[in-house]
Amino acid sequence: MSNSILDLKPISRIRRNHGLEHATIHILSKKHPGVTIGGMSTPIGFTIIGDVTSEDVADAAIEALKKLREGQIDLAQHPNCGTNFAISGAIAGLAAWLGTLGTDKKLKSKIERLPLMIMLSTTALILTKPLGPIVQKRFTTASDPEGLELERVETFVRAGTRMHRVITRG
Repeated sequence: MSNSILDLKPISRIRRNHGLEHATIHILSKKHPGVTIGGMSTPIGFTIIGDVTSEDVADAAIEALKKLREGQIDLAQHPNCGTNFAISGAIAGLAAWLGTLGTDKKLKSKIERLPLMIMLSTTALILTKPLGPIVQKRFTTASDPEGLELERVETFVRAGTRMHRVITRG
């Protein structure tokens, strides 16, 4: 029986893959400074987006899994994780919306509130900056890969962008 929703198999798999994705990106970024690398995780694995080879991705994923198992849990967190941006963006958007409350439906009324909306959303971005990494660490990634194993890397090109799907099991 699961202790929480985070322990349910599909969610646990996404969280573990997400942590491994981040660790893989950390290693790739160190080996390829200046190359923009991104990623996205699912229950079946993760996709690395960037101009690197399949061999680079496979080697980095193997190294990342080894390092996570050795306890280098900081690799599972990434400063450019979408969680960080989504949390700050959602709260800043809510703050901007709050700045419109009390106005009538006329555009002029809303434009007059624009300085307030900018101030509220900027304040929200500043105040929520530490919140994204906390949510990332506690909810959207797992630093312990548990029984996660690497199965294969599939490389493809979409719209001129090289992508590497890393399939995992466990």
